[in-house]
Amino acid sequence: MRKKLVIGNWKLHGGLARNEALLLGIRGSDAVARIDAAVCPPFPYFQQAVELLRGTSVTVGAQDLSAYREGAYTGEVAGEMLADLGCRWVIIGHSERRQLFGETDAVVAAKVGAALRAGLVPVLCVGESREQRESGAAEAVVAAQLEAVFSAVGAKALSGVVVAYEPIWAIGTGLTATPDQAQSMHLFIRNLLQRIGVDAMGVRILYGGSVNAGNAARLFDEKDIDGALVGGASLQVDGFLAICRAASAAVTIE
Repeated sequence: MRKKLVIGNWKLHGGLARNEALLLGIRGSDAVARIDAAVCPPFPYFQQAVELLRGTSVTVGAQDLSAYREGAYTGEVAGEMLADLGCRWVIIGHSERRQLFGETDAVVAAKVGAALRAGLVPVLCVGESREQRESGAAEAVVAAQLEAVFSAVGAKALSGVVVAYEPIWAIGTGLTATPDQAQSMHLFIRNLLQRIGVDAMGVRILYGGSVNAGNAARLFDEKDIDGALVGGASLQVDGFLAICRAASAAVTIE
């Protein structure tokens, strides 16, 4: 059964008072009762989120992790450290990490392996640029990103990964893939996973690209869209809960 999953990626936003108001507004809502919901704050606020959400159905994830378990790697945070604090999910390979910080497919694959080793659920981000889509290379780009991880961890491990399709051209731009465009890529991803030996019907594939209260319901109505990786809209209580309600109203695939 693929239960809908909505993850809020706070990116480089937050403050103690602001976080508290947001988390208190989310945690008691019935909007998150029938789905899996999570927030991914910046590292300094991770423990605050864990404490404020303790005993609720909302879980906490991280925005990144190190490929290393321990050692002389100043500034890095290991998956085992995150697990110690109650982390469940970790976003890996977000387009901003790939584009702004030069993370290659090999680095992303190593981080997926590190997350799995620590008992975390990787949220593996894949997606194409506007130029790649317009040139007809979107599927080839996404396939290469997925196959790099498959080569590193194998099909069995990949079955435990959440995939987030995030068209780069729709992130933070206000543009959103149409439901048909998103569904087409999600189906391509599911079929590709099946071909390489993954139990693809059990893998949740999220959409991430300017998801908001206005477009969430139409996206979640698509058969292969299992939830959302939400950026800006996750920073407002009403916006995030509206997306969660849309996910809760959508059909759960069994």
